[in-house]
Amino acid sequence: MTIQWFPGHMAKAKRQVSEKIKHVDIVFELVDGRLPISSRNPMLDEILQQKPRLVLINKADLADPAQTKKWETYFNEQGYAALAINSQDNKGSKSILPKTKEALAEKLQREQEKGLKPRAIRAMVIGIPNVGKSTLLNRLAGKKMAQTGNKPGVTKGQQWIRYKKDLELLDTPGILWPKFEDQEIGKKLALTGAIKDQLFHQDDIAIYALEFFKQFYPEQLADSYQLTQEDLAFSTAELLMLITKKQGFQDDYDKGSQRIIHDVREGKLGKYTLDRYEEMSE
Repeated sequence: MTIQWFPGHMAKAKRQVSEKIKHVDIVFELVDGRLPISSRNPMLDEILQQKPRLVLINKADLADPAQTKKWETYFNEQGYAALAINSQDNKGSKSILPKTKEALAEKLQREQEKGLKPRAIRAMVIGIPNVGKSTLLNRLAGKKMAQTGNKPGVTKGQQWIRYKKDLELLDTPGILWPKFEDQEIGKKLALTGAIKDQLFHQDDIAIYALEFFKQFYPEQLADSYQLTQEDLAFSTAELLMLITKKQGFQDDYDKGSQRIIHDVREGKLGKYTLDRYEEMSE
């Protein structure tokens, strides 16, 4: 199974980002806390160049807290400011402005010494589809300014949104990249909802999810579907069949797969992080 998704509006968005990057002071790069590396677009470094960056590790409420702390430290070590947030319930958003000022401290100091009049900091909000950009912008604006949806590809254009008097935010559509060199990244993005469901085989992604939870969170998997230790010893395909029957779908493995993917996305199997710091930080 090969997963790709790079519709026309993403190519247009990439061009627009390249054109407007010079007009902002800092970039807010949103990543999904469940896959903080796999949800980063490798094209961004080329587009953003040396622009200061604040990495916002979003959906932290769904991620493994121990892993999130390690990834925060990792991004700091890479030279970026980093902050774990949950835009859905506004957790962490009050720390964004102080973190931004901290990241731009030298620039702001230089402008003050030159006698320049203080102005709002301009930030570009960027990230892959369905990572929570529009939800965050709406929280910061205090009203519904950006269209949201629990599916990729909702934001199609760019717009400026004001946060108090100190911050102006440029919303951008989610941008994926033309080709996933590592198909496991494609599976992670599919499992967490960054790619449209019509573009992959759901049983493949459900089996990927079961293999992952068997390895890293077996107790959460067992508790969620009332599985025994003997059940967990089954092959992953057999486990999919067993869970399908337990859910009342008989032999309808498509419905069983859909339920597993839905449960993983909604956090019904507990908090989890697909990008393991110990495996990927190198």
